[in-house]
Amino acid sequence: MKNIGLLFAVLGSGVTISFLVMVNLVTNSTYLWFIYPVPLLLMLPIGLYSFFEQKHTLFSLIGSIVFLIQLVTINLIHTPSYPWFLYALGPIMMWPILSVLGKRNKNVFVASSMSMLFILYYVVLNFYISPGYLWCIFPAFAILWWPLSLYHVKKKSYFAFSVNATILMSVFFICINVLFSPNTIWAVYPIFAVLWWPLSMYFYYYKRKLNY
Repeated sequence: MKNIGLLFAVLGSGVTISFLVMVNLVTNSTYLWFIYPVPLLLMLPIGLYSFFEQKHTLFSLIGSIVFLIQLVTINLIHTPSYPWFLYALGPIMMWPILSVLGKRNKNVFVASSMSMLFILYYVVLNFYISPGYLWCIFPAFAILWWPLSLYHVKKKSYFAFSVNATILMSVFFICINVLFSPNTIWAVYPIFAVLWWPLSMYFYYYKRKLNY
């Protein structure tokens, strides 16, 4: 049954891709819009095969290559002078790497190491492509939640997690405020809201636990 489904997916994707390419070239050959749906159609039979054979790493590897080729192609066609595909390279490459690591993703050391490499990549990219705009703090802020949450979940230190997370978010808001709108002090407002997280943890959970 799965062979029939896989064959149907291969034939269906092949016919659809051929049809889209033909329509594109016949109607408007100057704008190659077929490059947008083709990767998704290619991933359909690959995804089914990987699902049936339990080869998730293979799917992530092929998927990352396919989508990276698509982004590079679009980049070269429309804006060859600006390599914006590099912005998406980090998350795309993380997909097969995390798939290969498997259960080791739950290791705090692995999460911390991968996060540092991820941050380093975007710091270098930031200063290489757009040194006048410090945007690397945004992916850094996002990826730091991975090792931070893993560490505290393993330790079951949920109150400490709320404190450290509040510090992380506060530093993030302050950095954005100082870097992008230094004349308007607005960071105090989200920080005030975030402070209720550790306060509520302390008064309604941690302190009650100590009393009992």
